[in-house]
This record gives sequence, C-alpha cells and structure tokens, in this order.
Amino acid sequence: MTGAASADRDGRPIRVGLDVGGTKIDAVAVSRTNEILGRLRRSTGWGDEAVVESIVMAVSALADETGFSLDDVASVGIGIPGLVDVETGRVDHAVNLGVESLDLASRASQMLGVPFRVENDVKAAALGAAVLSGVAGSMAYLNLGTGVAAGIVIDGRIWRGARGTAGEVGHISVDPHGRLCGCGQRGCVETFCGGGALARAWGRPGALPVRDILDAADAGDVVALALRDDLYHGAAAAVRILVLSADVETVVIGGGLTALGGRLVDGIRAALHTGAEASPFMRSLRLDERIEMLGAGSPAAAFGAALVGASVSEKEIVTHG
Repeated sequence: MTGAASADRDGRPIRVGLDVGGTKIDAVAVSRTNEILGRLRRSTGWGDEAVVESIVMAVSALADETGFSLDDVASVGIGIPGLVDVETGRVDHAVNLGVESLDLASRASQMLGVPFRVENDVKAAALGAAVLSGVAGSMAYLNLGTGVAAGIVIDGRIWRGARGTAGEVGHISVDPHGRLCGCGQRGCVETFCGGGALARAWGRPGALPVRDILDAADAGDVVALALRDDLYHGAAAAVRILVLSADVETVVIGGGLTALGGRLVDGIRAALHTGAEASPFMRSLRLDERIEMLGAGSPAAAFGAALVGASVSEKEIVTHG
C-alpha cells in the first residue's frame, strides 16, 4: 500500500497482529491504546497461495468474532519465520510454510485493501514481550521452542544490528564436539536447549517430549537427567551471551517451552547461579535475577506484530535463527 493509503487509515481504531507459524496463526485485534480486543487461532496453509489465503481468512474471521469491520482496520502486521525484507514485505526461505519467495504484504493488501507490514516472527515477539512485560530501556527476548532464537529491543525499538542478526544466539557453538546442529555446526546453543534437538536426543515417542524428559529426570532416568542438564545449561549459556554481548537489563523467556512453567525458569536460574559461583565478575552481574518468563500462551508474538504493523517500516533484512 502507498504512504497516502496508510495515512488515510490513521484514525481507524483497530490494529491487527498475526503470528504465523508452521501449523497455526495466532491473531489479535489491538486498540489504539494497546488493549487486546480479541484473539483467535486458525490453521496455517502450506505454500504461497495457501499461506496468503489463511492470513486473509484469519483477519476476516477475527473481525467477525470480535465485532469490527475491515473498514475499522488501520493496519495488519505479520510475524513470520524466514528471511524478511521489512521494507517490501517479502519473505524468503520460510521452509516450514513451504514458501521460497513471496511478496506477502502486497499480496495480502491487494486481497483485503488494508496495509500490511511483515517482520521476522522472533523480532516481532521481542517487541510484543517488551511492551507486555513493561520493560523499559533494554531487553532481550529469548525464544525457546522447537528451535532457539532471540531478539533485542532498546528503548521500544527492535535493534537489528548491521545485517539483522543482532541477538541471535541459537547457532553460536558452545561445544565444538557436541551434537550436530541443523546449521552444520556442532554444539550450538540450540542443540542443548531447542525442543527439537532434545526430542531427537531423547528418541522416545510422546506428545510433549521435553516435558517427558523432565518427568523422567525427576524419576531418576539417567538419560533424562543428562538431557535436563543440557536444557538448563544451554538456556543459561544463551542468557549469558545476550547479557555479556549487549548488556541488556532483562532477558524475557518465551516460546513453546514456557509450558514447562516454573521447572524451566527455576532450572535456568539455578544453572546461572551455579555457573557464576567461581567468578566474582559473573556473580556481580546477577544474571539469575535478570530473567523472567512470559506466561504460557502469551500473545506477545501476535501483539508485537500488531505494533509492527502500526509502525513505520525500515529497510532491513531480518534473519530467523
């Protein structure tokens, strides 16, 4: 959409945010005062046409369910995995969606007549987490899910760095002799605390493998105990990297593994505390006191996408870790 078209909608009350994942879309309607007015989840399609159609249908369904008209929508923001050009709204290499290259913003805008903006999903979630958590100043968002990725927000703005990779910690190798990572390296942070890597290492059937690992560790299973230690060690390493490299005040943990609740955050805090015992410098940083966790099912990613949609886009290429 053109700048003039966007300006014409400045007075309209609704901003929509969509968190587009490999299996579902989480959609929220947000007021101009950042109040979440409605929320729904729908399945995500596979391939270019199905992805665009499922996004358009999610916006329409949200409008119907929440009771607003598309004429009330000022903007729609999308958080999506892949390589995102936030100026053009194009997404490349969103492999979990069957998308190689898609001009997503322009296609969706043409179908709905509403301006769209697109952002990397973790970067959008970082922005949403900063606002929902009430964090001022600097914050890192650490997403622990199937994979591991992070984003940094400073003074209410996403900090991308020179090439869009600021804060990405999942593919930093912390053990060159460790498990092979999907990126080709060994011992990446993601191989320790990514849900997918832990499930593969566990190798046993189950709907929630990481929860099964923790339950089995509590029962004394030797393999599970080692994997539980890996989870806490890897997440603690990610927190250290984020604080030591960017000196953020707070690290907010989100993602699918937050469903583990207190067992996750308590384990990470304990690993940070233990890791700092021999170092006065590390103890002085009080890393175990600088983390907090989003509640399971938090709308941070979709909410952040709504904020992105309402913002002025910047020409950056944003990568997904």
